[in-house]
Order: sequence, then structure tokens, then C-alpha cells
Amino acid sequence: MSRDGETPGAPLLAAEAALAAGGSLTARQVFLRRFLRHRFAVASLGFLVLLALLSAAAPLVEAWLGVDGNLVDLFNAKQPPSPQHPLGTDELGRDTLVRLLYGGQVSLVVGLAAAVGSAIIGTLLGITAGYYGGRLDALLMRFTDGVIALPILPLLIILAVVDLTKLGLPQDLANSETISIYRIVFLIALVGWTTVARLVRGATLSMKAREFVRAAEALGASGPRIMLVHILPNVVSPIIVATTLSIGGIILLESVLSFLGLGIQPPLPSWGNMLTNAQELIWDAPVLAIYPGLLIFLTVIAFNFLGDGLQDALDPRAIQEGE
Repeated sequence: MSRDGETPGAPLLAAEAALAAGGSLTARQVFLRRFLRHRFAVASLGFLVLLALLSAAAPLVEAWLGVDGNLVDLFNAKQPPSPQHPLGTDELGRDTLVRLLYGGQVSLVVGLAAAVGSAIIGTLLGITAGYYGGRLDALLMRFTDGVIALPILPLLIILAVVDLTKLGLPQDLANSETISIYRIVFLIALVGWTTVARLVRGATLSMKAREFVRAAEALGASGPRIMLVHILPNVVSPIIVATTLSIGGIILLESVLSFLGLGIQPPLPSWGNMLTNAQELIWDAPVLAIYPGLLIFLTVIAFNFLGDGLQDALDPRAIQEGE
């Protein structure tokens, strides 16, 4: 404990922010001021929140329009926009708007879940390697370099075609609609943790030389407690930024796999497999490819801008004079 009763491992951002603000602003207020200055990040956050709310409301929109997103109606295939179908229908007569919203659910869930899974794996490996050092650090970092050197897309394609029943999964579970979501999340998290691991390792190497960590070691605190209580709160900022920036790439990767027929499997919609279904209709009904492609583009760009804004807001070295 320090002289004023604060924990020695309290996040450094709060102290530096208070110092820069002359003690008049809290760390949260400094963070908000910096983030709100990044107009593209604020606009991106608003767009993503709106997209998430609309996607979550897909069943309500479906009931309001009086349609079934999975109902095949070949007599109404490729219809133009109408009051009942605001964005028209696809090649099988299904409502395009409803399927886009359900596809947004899948793409956002895959992106967020895979990014969080990757962040957890990378944080565990990075903080362990950075704190203990020595041979363990060398072993984990060489393993990380090996994963980085792998050709990710061909590897995911190979893993995506593995028969899950050969791995011991029941036949009904292996053939269920949602199993493709779990498979994609697991595969991407399995290979997507390397950036977070290297960032956390570097930050941990810096943190473990600080006085509060040495004081905790002198008081007899165990290694896991020091990593969890004293080091992890001080390295959470790069984890948040790296995770946010990775979501856009993960959504794009899921879309590529679904476009190749190896990701989310129909009839469960995703923006990627909607593009796959529309590629043969690019001349007859180009909007069927434009809608999901545009949503993928805007979502990836929005997450990248949001990550940039968080990076600026959480960087203690970016404190400007007068804050």
C-alpha cells in the first residue's frame, strides 16, 4: 500500500492523466475527452451500436413485415423493393432485409467471440512469457513466431473441412446449423492470438521492472497474483486496442471462408454466404451482392476507426497540454 492508501499496482493511466490535467480531471474524463475528439471513432461507434441493435431486432423486424427469412418462395424471387420487402427478395424469394439482419447477428457474434477468445489466449501466453522470462519466454515466443509464419487462410480452409464426427462429436451436433459458428470462432481464436501475445509480453517486461511489482514480490506475493492484480490492469489498454482492431479482420476472414463455402453454412445466413449466393446473379440482381458487400466494408472500416480512437484515448503518452 502507498502512503495515501492506494494500491501500488493501480493503473498508470489514471495517475498520468491526473497529472496532465492538473488534478482537475479524472482518468475517465480524460479518456472521454480524447475519444470524443476522434470524430471518425465516435461516428464508427454510433454506426456499430445501431447495427448491433438492428441485428438484435431481426425477429421483431421479421414479425413486423410479416415475412419468414427462411421461407423459399420462387414465385417472388428477385423482386424489387416494396412495402412488404423494403430491400426486395433474393434468388429464392426470401426477404433480403431480414436475412441481412440475421447475417449481421452471425458476423458480429463471430467477430466479437473470436476476438475475445484470441485476446484471452494471447494475454495468458504473453503475460506468462514476459513475467517468468528465461527458457519459458524463449519457448513461448518461438511457438508464437511459428504460428505467425503459418499461412493462415490455407490452414483455416484445411481445418474447416475436418469431419467433426471423426473427432468424437455426435452426428446430430456435428450436422446442426450453429456448429459452423462454433467451428469458425474456435479456428480463428486458435490462430489469431499472436499479436496480443507479443504486445502483452512487451508491456509485461516493462511493468515487472516497476517499483510496485518489486514491492509485491518483496512482500511474498505469488507470481500468478502479481500478474493478475498488479501487471494485468496496467497492460489492459493495448489488449483492448488490439482486440478492437482485430474484430474487423476477423469479420472479413469469416466472410472469405463463408464465400468459399467453408464458413457459415446455409440456411443460416451470413454476409459471406449471401455474397456467395449472389455471385451468379451479379448481372441480373447486382443489389444482392452490393448489400452484404457494403455492410462488410462499412463494419470493417468502423471497427478500424474505433480501434484508432481507443488507441489515441488510452495512450498515456498522447496527453496534450491543457488537458
